[in-house]
Amino acid sequence: MTIDQIILFTLFTIFFGMLLWGRFRYDVVAFTALMVGVVLGAVPTDAAFSGFGHPATLVVALVLIVSAGLVRSGAVFLITRTLVDASRSLGAHIALMGAIGAVLSAFMNNVAALALLMPVEIQTARKAGRSPGLSLMPLSFATILGGMATLIGTPPNIIISAIREDALGEPYSMFDFAPVGATAAFAGLVFVALVGWRLIPVRENTVATAENLSEYMAELTIPKGNKSIGKRVGELAEAAEKADVAILGVIRGGKRRYGPVRNAVLEAGDILVIEATPDALDEFRAALKFTVADEAREDRLNAAGEGVEIIEVLVPDTGRLVGKTALSVGLESRQSTVLLGISRRGKRITQQLRKTEIQTGDILLLLVPRDTGADVTEWLGCLSLAARGLKVTVDHKVWLAIGIFAAAVAAASFGLIYLPIALGLVVVAYVLTGILPLTELYTHVNWPVVVLLGSMIPLGNALETSGGTELIAAALVNVTEGMPAWAILTALMLVTMTLSDVLNNTATTIVAAPVGIQMAQTLGVSPEPFLMAVAVAASCAFLTPIGHKNNTLILGPGGYSFGDYWRMGLPLEIIIVVVTIPALLVFWPL
Repeated sequence: MTIDQIILFTLFTIFFGMLLWGRFRYDVVAFTALMVGVVLGAVPTDAAFSGFGHPATLVVALVLIVSAGLVRSGAVFLITRTLVDASRSLGAHIALMGAIGAVLSAFMNNVAALALLMPVEIQTARKAGRSPGLSLMPLSFATILGGMATLIGTPPNIIISAIREDALGEPYSMFDFAPVGATAAFAGLVFVALVGWRLIPVRENTVATAENLSEYMAELTIPKGNKSIGKRVGELAEAAEKADVAILGVIRGGKRRYGPVRNAVLEAGDILVIEATPDALDEFRAALKFTVADEAREDRLNAAGEGVEIIEVLVPDTGRLVGKTALSVGLESRQSTVLLGISRRGKRITQQLRKTEIQTGDILLLLVPRDTGADVTEWLGCLSLAARGLKVTVDHKVWLAIGIFAAAVAAASFGLIYLPIALGLVVVAYVLTGILPLTELYTHVNWPVVVLLGSMIPLGNALETSGGTELIAAALVNVTEGMPAWAILTALMLVTMTLSDVLNNTATTIVAAPVGIQMAQTLGVSPEPFLMAVAVAASCAFLTPIGHKNNTLILGPGGYSFGDYWRMGLPLEIIIVVVTIPALLVFWPL
């Protein structure tokens, strides 16, 4: 081995050891390894920061921003209302979401499939009061597995098809990968849904419970032309239950109707009195197209600035509102602010919110013009609560957001435009159309993950250019000499999987596919099963968060550590190998 190879193999060994130890955060370890590699000369200085501009790094950052736009537009609420039941058992839920993710990723890029479903999964976990980490990893693995079934599902399949065209004169067609890829994907999905998720460690600080959110007494107005007009209040019960809100009463003409209101027929201008957390309130409002105020007040609020935001404030004994109402102090007329809800230590409020006297210790939920929250809080003499990322869903743009995303994914899937460019155009469109505020553009990027990828890509490239991967391939050919074909296929898959867990799966495919063809020629057999073995194995990067972009995407939201992935990933990779080898021998005989 050369000096560079020794340095790089040593760095990777120390890197993984440090990450498994868990003493230091993964981005710090990765960046340190990169810097050491540069100082020792194993990584060229001019390539030291090339990973931060690499398409894989950009895709991860852009996907997180696009996902935020889908949440803000109400697209995620639309999916959760139609497909997801938070009361379903976790195993059944993982099976359903895994199947949806696998099917989507077979016909669209698997990164884009996860971008669409990841916020749905996080919302569902919040409703169910469980850790999103229990289901995000199964969802990520499912989208990776589903991509193996078609030509366009994952980059390794496209590369294998191109290599086959160069070597054998003809590329693979759209569904040539299905017999083996779909078989492996099905076996993997069954394992993930029945057993795999049980192997994921749960950390208490990642539990997405709603109990730590204050429940507010709030009001929503039924605007003219709303589909709920003419319905009875009881007919809204299903939507209310899905959003986890309680309908307490109806205000009509400024007077609250007491007693049972379930059979009350709704009219335009009626105000529903509900009890809910901020997120549930926004979901219910977006689902039924209600407004937070009457038409005149809503127009005034929207005219006050570019968009709105939600803030929570605590009323101290010196606050301007103590003993007064929002109406009497001119909260709307003087500050263009709407009182969305009041949380009063679990006590119910019987008056209309804007006419309710505020007490010391009340927590107020306020809808304010964007970037005015600090000024409004100071004017009220209140204390701002820690920001919890409360957002206002722009529900009237839901189909615009979905249409933009779908068009970009379709264009990328059929090779009309490069995926990172397609996602970048989605981000630009979301900002220009107001789906995603410019002020939030960078807040959704998980920067430690970006540093991790940006640091590891130059190290992986250095290992390849130094001949380290060729060294591994040559050793594989020597070790398997004289073995039966199925054993050689197994060895090829195991080595390819191992490389894919460290390198980008595209680089792994480029290195491993020629090795597979060389092995087939040495044995005097068809290269088809060897190419298919590489295609499946290169996609199966389940042991680390850096092997596949989908695994990197869930690292932060799932609250995972670097060493969590192998717990479910290792048995999954073993199952894939055990299922794939017989399938290869049946569908692509030697």
